[in-house]
Amino acid sequence: MTTSPLANPGATRGLLEDYGLATKHRLGQNFLIDNHVIEKIMDLAALDGTERVVEVGPGIGTLTLALLQEAARVVSIEADATLEPVLETHALEHDNFRYIMGDALKVEPSEVADAAGGEPTVLVANLPYNVAATIILQFFQTMPALQTAVVMVQKEVADRIAAHPGTKVYGGYTAKLGLYAKVAGRFEVPPRCFMPAPHVDSAVVRLDRVEVEMGGIEPEAIARVIDAAFAQRRKTIRNSMSSSGFDKTALDAAFDACGISPTARAETLGVDEFIRLAMALEAPESEA
Repeated sequence: MTTSPLANPGATRGLLEDYGLATKHRLGQNFLIDNHVIEKIMDLAALDGTERVVEVGPGIGTLTLALLQEAARVVSIEADATLEPVLETHALEHDNFRYIMGDALKVEPSEVADAAGGEPTVLVANLPYNVAATIILQFFQTMPALQTAVVMVQKEVADRIAAHPGTKVYGGYTAKLGLYAKVAGRFEVPPRCFMPAPHVDSAVVRLDRVEVEMGGIEPEAIARVIDAAFAQRRKTIRNSMSSSGFDKTALDAAFDACGISPTARAETLGVDEFIRLAMALEAPESEA
């Protein structure tokens, strides 16, 4: 079983003190201190030694040190400049490790690919919870070689990721992510597995890329349809989309062509239905 030498309270506390970081908890950082969780993450990732892994928010490198044992290359992106000395030490000790200091949402995919010796194929990370959902979707959108993501997120985000049409937690984000990936595994992580313990429950989710037939429509166009449909989710899909700028006549024709009721709510539609709707709405433009 792949473990990490930092995944226990004593080692974590000692490293923080060694680098003068013991008071940095004010940044909202929660360090993973349970090796059993590391083992389960690595099992879910199922790395075979050929992967180029991108990690976001490595912190002191607890998960990183486990990944370095299994992956061909690991590139970690860290926003907290005070953690660079720790990451630099790891880089000196491991030939297959590189790190990038910066905001993961602003780092260019080409920079990650350069550091990884090729486009990243797997995302494995204990993600910063405030931007976790955005990072997952953006990485699948902008890194075409990315085949799998194994990510620790807040439990509520995991619920949104895994939601099905017709449920309260299913929304625009779920539908847009469904254009790229599907859930292939999940487990819960209680607060006691972190130091300090957060006030929320966490979950690790595995997502595998899917090849969705989009009928020649750009995913951005489908995303616009999804956003408009969910813009006012208490309204009917027709009213919500028309309020977002879609022509009502074009909408009615598209609904009729797709067999979608204009009085339906957005949360009842699956990814395939949003794709068909986007195709129908684009058809008049392509025929003009």
